[in-house]
Amino acid sequence: MTDVKDLVLTIVRPLVSQPENVHLEITEGDQFMEYNLTVAPEDIGRIIGKQGRVAKAIRTIVYSVRTKEPKKVRLNILDGN
Repeated sequence: MTDVKDLVLTIVRPLVSQPENVHLEITEGDQFMEYNLTVAPEDIGRIIGKQGRVAKAIRTIVYSVRTKEPKKVRLNILDGN
């Protein structure tokens, strides 16, 4: 679980202008481990990218990581509002 968290933060922090405002909250559901990524409102466009390409690439990397948990991983990207 912390491996995925570290991976997400390692990928996202260099992409944003305010890395101190990057937060990742983990919520455990019945079928999913939800990772809620919150960034500053001005950085949301950098994380999503044109036509969602950056967000899709981040999700592809995160989803491909094998965890010990039998649950699937879901990454949600939120702005800091």
